[in-house]
Amino acid sequence: MLTLVVAPVLYAIRTNSTELKRLDILINKTREEMAKDYVSRDTFEYDMEKVMKVLEKLEQKLDRLFEENK
Repeated sequence: MLTLVVAPVLYAIRTNSTELKRLDILINKTREEMAKDYVSRDTFEYDMEKVMKVLEKLEQKLDRLFEENK
């Protein structure tokens, strides 16, 4: 009688454990794939700051050029 109660509980625990391992593997693969396709916020902000500095220099040069040609 005890086996009829314990066996299904053990089976459910084993099934849940297997599913948890599978989901953990899928989450890790997803993280790896995201790292390939996306940049971190810090990297993005650093790169955008560099681009903005270059654009500001270009704007200053254009302003000087237009002022000289007036």
